[in-house]
Amino acid sequence: MTVEQLNELLGGGFPANRTYDVTKVTDRGCEVRLAVNDGHGRPGGTVSGPTMMTLADTAAWMAILSRIGPVVLAVTTSLHIDFLRKPAIADLIADADLLKLGTRLAIVDVRIHSEGSMDLVASAQVTYSIPPRR
Repeated sequence: MTVEQLNELLGGGFPANRTYDVTKVTDRGCEVRLAVNDGHGRPGGTVSGPTMMTLADTAAWMAILSRIGPVVLAVTTSLHIDFLRKPAIADLIADADLLKLGTRLAIVDVRIHSEGSMDLVASAQVTYSIPPRR
């Protein structure tokens, strides 16, 4: 799927989450940007952990769908995240690389950094179950 198709899928199925945008599809996966707003913050002037987990999950899903098409019933089976440093209240960028894309499981490595810095704020590994195709 293309950047435009992935963003259309996000907007159609999840209109409340239009703070997420696929910005590029690469030969290994994709890049997803989160437009951070006050609702993503937490005390201490940083972005909340659940927000970064949702970004990692969204980026992994988009990376998978960029290869297999609009299989919207592909679901997360595992998400492990390490929070590495405190991000500022700024847009976050997730780079999602497919490590394995099988017929039933996909494993994606996701690295998250704040806009304007390449220092990682979080690193995640996400596994998805892909439903059987008919």
